[in-house]
Formats: sequence, C-alpha cells, structure tokens
Amino acid sequence: MVETERRLSQAVWDVVATQGIEGTSVRAVAERAGCTTGLIMHRFGSRAALLVHARRLMLERTTARADAIEAEPASPAERLRRVLASALPLDTERVDEARVWLGFAAAAVADPALREIQQDGNRTWLRRLTRLILATGEAVDEAPAEEAAVGLAALVEGLGSLAVLDPHTYTGERLERALDDAVQAATWRVNGGKA
Repeated sequence: MVETERRLSQAVWDVVATQGIEGTSVRAVAERAGCTTGLIMHRFGSRAALLVHARRLMLERTTARADAIEAEPASPAERLRRVLASALPLDTERVDEARVWLGFAAAAVADPALREIQQDGNRTWLRRLTRLILATGEAVDEAPAEEAAVGLAALVEGLGSLAVLDPHTYTGERLERALDDAVQAATWRVNGGKA
C-alpha cells in the first residue's frame, strides 16, 4: 500500500510539473502511474482532490528541504540566505517546483481549497523567514523582521515566477545576486544598520 501511495503521488506531481494544472486529469495521472483511472478515482475521489494532494505534496517537499537547511550548522545569515535560495529555480527540481507553484498560484484565485493551502503555506513561510531574520542579530522587535520577511518572500516568489517565464534574462547568477543584495539589506535594516 505504501508503494502504491508513493507511485500515485509521484505520478500526480510529474503530471502537474510537465502538463500544468490545466493538463492534469485523472486519465493523465493514471497513464503516468501505469494504473487504471478507477484506482485514481478510488484514491482521490475527484480531480479537485487530486490537485489538492499535489499542492500538499509540494508544501511537504519544500518544508522538509527548508527544515534540513535550517538545522545545518551555519551562521544565522547564511541559513536565511540558503533557505531563501532553496525556493529559487536554480536546478531542474526547483524549476519544476516553480512551474507547479506558479500554476497553483493562478488556480488558487478561483479555487477556495487551493487558496487556503496557498495562504497557509505562505504564512508558514513568513513565520520561518521572520524567525531566521531575528536570529541574524540582536533585534527583538518582530514587526521590522516581519516586514523584511514579506519583502524577501515577495522577491523570491517574484524572481521564481520571472525565471520560469524568462530563464534567459533571469539566470541563476542574477537570481543569486539579487537574493544576496536583498538579504544583506534586510538584515542590515532590521538590526539597526549593523551588519
């Protein structure tokens, strides 16, 4: 049963990553998993439930990666930078994630279930960034750190979307330079002008 769950989850993810939200159907997932549409319907019940499952998978993947980075022995500023960089499309896996995220963000506008997952994930992300920003210095007031977190999250999400749509302009090097500049500015500002 665990192997079947893993195979179906991977099939859902693969179809969303390669065909987008619009191209994700019960039939496409069944073909990718090498099973019947009946098995997919038995497991998920509907296309909408299948999409919710895929969005939750993405949240689990990105959360596990950020947790691992945050637990590594590094300076607080380096952990902040690395967690943020983990959300940028800097390799094939993260390009797929950025495509999936962009598709889900668009779909969430009209789908309350997807919107709720998107909002919960974003709020969790902002709490993580706020915590990491506060750890970079002596600041104890959360308000400036929360504002800096919003700015950094917007930068990363915006850069990710732009890089998916125009990878020749938004190269990995440009993404990393923009991130480095933003992290340095945000931590400097939150810590009262101290590096």
